[in-house]
Amino acid sequence: MTEKELHDYLKTNYPIENEKCEWKEFKSLKNSVSGSAGNDIISYVSAIANMQGGNLVIGIQDKTLNIVGIQDFYGYTIENIRFRINGNLTNLNVEAFSVQEFITSDTKKTVWIFHIPKHQFRLPVYAHKKTWQRIDDNLVEMTKARLDAILEQVQINDDWSKVIIQEATLEDLDLEALKKARVEFKKRNPKYSDDVDNWNDADFLNKAKLTIKGKITRTALILLGKDESEHYLGSSVKIRWNLKTIDNQDKDFEIFSIPFLLSVDEVYKKIRNLKYRYLRDGTLFPDEVLRYEPFIIRESLNNAIAHQDYAKGARINVVEFEDDHLVFSNYGSFLPKSVEDVVLNDTPEEVYRNPFLVEAMKNLDMIETQGGGIRKIFNFQKQRFFPLPDYNFEDSKVKVTITGKILDENFAKIIIKNSNLGLDEIILLDKVQKHKEISENEFKHLKKLKCVEGRRPNIYLSYNIIESTNDEGLKVEYLANRSFDDSHFKDMILEYLRKFGRTKRDKIDNLIIPKLSAVLTEEKKKKKVANFLFSLGKEGKIKCTPGYYWELI
Repeated sequence: MTEKELHDYLKTNYPIENEKCEWKEFKSLKNSVSGSAGNDIISYVSAIANMQGGNLVIGIQDKTLNIVGIQDFYGYTIENIRFRINGNLTNLNVEAFSVQEFITSDTKKTVWIFHIPKHQFRLPVYAHKKTWQRIDDNLVEMTKARLDAILEQVQINDDWSKVIIQEATLEDLDLEALKKARVEFKKRNPKYSDDVDNWNDADFLNKAKLTIKGKITRTALILLGKDESEHYLGSSVKIRWNLKTIDNQDKDFEIFSIPFLLSVDEVYKKIRNLKYRYLRDGTLFPDEVLRYEPFIIRESLNNAIAHQDYAKGARINVVEFEDDHLVFSNYGSFLPKSVEDVVLNDTPEEVYRNPFLVEAMKNLDMIETQGGGIRKIFNFQKQRFFPLPDYNFEDSKVKVTITGKILDENFAKIIIKNSNLGLDEIILLDKVQKHKEISENEFKHLKKLKCVEGRRPNIYLSYNIIESTNDEGLKVEYLANRSFDDSHFKDMILEYLRKFGRTKRDKIDNLIIPKLSAVLTEEKKKKKVANFLFSLGKEGKIKCTPGYYWELI
């Protein structure tokens, strides 16, 4: 096209700026792709995606549509710009996102048109860790009303878990799983206790809502199906348990197939749920608890089964780390508005991904459907003074991390000495101990309670609370570590490896241990160094090689 033909084409196909279309000059791409929040390309892509999708045209003058062309590409090409933009956005449907290039034949001016898909179901698109939208001629952070509209979307789809497998029969169900299902159904539905034993298998399965008029559903096979009947579902309907070392190396694994009603118990048996001991003030006798409350393991795993997007063809994963934490993950976004909504307001989910499966699991006493399960997990962790669960919703997956130890003794002391703290306040304290950002108002609230010191974002648990415990050792430890947080010691390790290269663990111990608090035991000091190494490995900065050497990546 000539410049005039392209101008006419743009006026015909993209005649007006609105929520679906934006014109921008962007003659230089040097600081335009991911530069100033609210004024760069990724912010406009976020804003358009968060409405109904649309187009961003660059290389033309705003208002006039006169073609100026992109004059400084700064290394960007039609081939790489799509992936560069996706790398700076969260939740963009990259497969439906495309970039079209036009070069005028007479004046050699380049115009790019970004074809931007609508946001995915309940997944707003983030740029610069914020969601954006267009209001009139302005690009602004998304309003709460618009964000809630996305997060509360209701998707009307066929229920994957309700589909009937015409070829399957009762012969495809596992007898042990069927027997256990009857027992669990009685526990959940005591009013039928006297009747269940008189029902034949077909009647029981109908009443437990695993089958439909005697026909085998995908739900029936997921929960009760024989291992050899998994071909009806696809070979990916599995649970993978994986044991990892402190330095993130695979140590053991096992894969479990259907029936999931039995597999849940088998996965539970694989997890090393050891005893955890700690001393309370005023006593020489330690408290002793399991690192993981059994309910937490089962609820987290059953939630993953209930909310898995089985159409993705992916497995459910349970990863056990030797440094005492578990990670449960499944494909599919989290359906309630937020985890805190469920926990603090006891808000049940209004929409389920697999409603037929969820109802059957409820009838077999596998999950709770009134929001109470997640709240119980939080309360069990609080009772142990352990970190609260971490929920991560990235890459269309849900990851839940459960830690089976005290992360910060100060956090535990505050909870012990302040039994009147609400769960919402403990959630804030948990964010502080994990060095997560909290709002100005939240900071002021904790400051008023005398729970924190410092200035945002560098805040830490308050000395006043620690002083009230009369634990002199804890005061010394607190003061000794105030100016040397974990990042300081991790930087020391990185600097050492830069100077001296590949290094054995004992040399790293000799570097760090003498500088740790004198209050810590030698065992705790070594464990702390191990945690620094694990954390750096997880961040992709160092790796462990044979012989237990450490080196930079």
